[in-house]
Amino acid sequence: MSKILISCGEPSGDLYGGALTRELVKLEPGLRISGLGGDRLRESGCDLVAHYEGLAATGLSEALAVLPRSYATYRRMIAHARTKCPDVFVAIDFPEVNFRLSAVLRKLGIPTVYYIGPQAWAWRRRRFEKMRQLVDLALVIFPFEVALYKEAGIPVKFVGHPLLELSKPFEPRDVFLRKLELQSGHPTIALLPGSRPNEVRALLPDIVAGSVLVRERIKTAQFIVARAPHLEDTLFEPLGQLRRAGIPVAVTTERTDDVLAAADVAVTASGTATVQAAIHGCPMVIVYRLSALTYRLVKRFAHVDNVGMVNLIAGKQVVPELLQDALTPETVSAEVLRYLTDSTLALDSKEKLAEVRHKLGTEGASRRTAEHVLAIARQGMM
Repeated sequence: MSKILISCGEPSGDLYGGALTRELVKLEPGLRISGLGGDRLRESGCDLVAHYEGLAATGLSEALAVLPRSYATYRRMIAHARTKCPDVFVAIDFPEVNFRLSAVLRKLGIPTVYYIGPQAWAWRRRRFEKMRQLVDLALVIFPFEVALYKEAGIPVKFVGHPLLELSKPFEPRDVFLRKLELQSGHPTIALLPGSRPNEVRALLPDIVAGSVLVRERIKTAQFIVARAPHLEDTLFEPLGQLRRAGIPVAVTTERTDDVLAAADVAVTASGTATVQAAIHGCPMVIVYRLSALTYRLVKRFAHVDNVGMVNLIAGKQVVPELLQDALTPETVSAEVLRYLTDSTLALDSKEKLAEVRHKLGTEGASRRTAEHVLAIARQGMM
């Protein structure tokens, strides 16, 4: 039976890893899967060597703060690999740890399949050279990535985006809103402040203050917060400003697809949620803020004009981005109100997001990925 080692370091990777694990088990019942991940990976049949909680960070100071835990996790994964001798290592994004793991595992004769590689084409193209040395096969989720990987000399296959099969609401809009004690006929704004603690700290206060301004203009506006798991309650204290003002706001965990399917517009941190919003045809305002030092460094090495994945896939800006100093309560409210008061703009946004969705390929990415992973694993067993 095949033995597979998986590593992911944040909620989106855990989601994709869980879906991949389920498909692997279907294709080869009895295979052994272990690795670094979260609750979804574990629930899907993976024996967790370590949980990713506390490892994800953006920015220099944040990365330094989690360095001791990252190193301890890395050592635990290496020790596990030496003992269990997996047939293949599946790295899911998370290059800060996965590059180092791949380098050591390669010396042990364990091949690496990189599923959902880091966005080297956008920020740090030197990573392509590193991947060429470490990766036996890259499985990419955006079609434009294929040519970039081939140019870098990295074996690559396009599998499509797993969110096409994973982004399904569990309940109709009216049922979902009613359970949250919200009104199905009222303008509904989704608030997605990110999955990392430092993102929520940096973004939520301005998002909330902007929501208050929206409510001042549209008296029936209501809000839903899609909260990522494993975040401290204290991070969401800014929501008290809405509650004290009597503004309807509900908070949900692990119901992002229902939130986006029910919303008329979303205010979302840059990241995976923007792709989910596009799949649901939900107009959005992308927001993000880094520390001043980190932002200066990122700008220096950036190779793209936009940061939102939806805009990168489209090849142009199809939804607004409010970054750094451009993110204020006033700008958030202005962009949200544009969508809510201009039906032509909202419809145009939905049409452009439908084009983005089409570019993501077809459903079945997790199954195709599992087939490639098992093919590599079985080669190593021969």
